[in-house]
Formats: sequence, structure tokens, C-alpha cells
Amino acid sequence: MSNKTLVLGIGNPLMQDDGICVHAVQQLKAMYPNFPQVDFLDGGTLSFSLIVVIEDATNLIVIDSAQFCDEPGTVRTFHGVDMDRLLGQQKNSSVHDVTLIDLMSIALLSDQLPARRALIGIQPGCIDWSTEPTSAIKNAIPEVCDIAMELIDKWCT
Repeated sequence: MSNKTLVLGIGNPLMQDDGICVHAVQQLKAMYPNFPQVDFLDGGTLSFSLIVVIEDATNLIVIDSAQFCDEPGTVRTFHGVDMDRLLGQQKNSSVHDVTLIDLMSIALLSDQLPARRALIGIQPGCIDWSTEPTSAIKNAIPEVCDIAMELIDKWCT
């Protein structure tokens, strides 16, 4: 059985800090272009088509902006059921038509939810029309990448 890891960035790169995932996933792809058994995917603003890649993964790492009432740029990691709980709390505050909890629910119902999963959440500062994230979010990108790589090392070795 393969030990495939999906690093999924979600968010809208046209909405300033909501696009953190794009920047983090691009940096991870540039730093680790040929990482075996790891896919770095910019999932954009989500769609049901992502269920296929989620269900195909043994390990899932999601990078997304998340509201947890902290200083902009604060990074928090949520594992397993803590991730599920956070997503359930934020379901009604999502700007996406399809939410991550919708995709997780489908994977759970089909018995394909990755057992090892984590959400790396970044508290946004400003979500407005812009392709440029705020400085607090830019400064958080290295920490986000480090956390993602720590999880990959832990789960894939």
C-alpha cells in the first residue's frame, strides 16, 4: 500500500489574505519539486472534483486561512478530529460554494477519509480585492511551509 500525501492549498488568490495557500503551495513546490509520494496542489476555491484526490491520499495536509480570533498571521495546526471540529464550526462562514467540510464528509461517507489529516490555518488580516497578501501573511509563509514539511517527514518516514 502506498503512503501518498496530499498538500492541498485552498483559497482565492484574488482576495488578499485568503490566497495564502497559493503562495505557500507555490513555495513548497519550488523547494521540493520531486518529492516522492507527495503532491502539492493549489485547490483554489474548492470544487467537488477535489474529492478524487482527497480520497486517493493516505495523508492530507490542508493549508487555508482560518478565523480563530487571533492576530493576523498567527499559524495554528489542527490534527484529525480537531481539524474536523474547526471545519464544522466555520462551515457557515466560508466564502466558498463547496466547503472543505463538505469534501471531508463525502470522503467519510465513502470510507475514504485520510486517517492522518491536518489543517494548517493562518489567521487572515484583510480579505479584500487584491492579489498581494498583507505583510503579516507573507511573514507566516515560511512557518506554514516548515509545519507542512514536519508533518510530511513524520508521516512518510
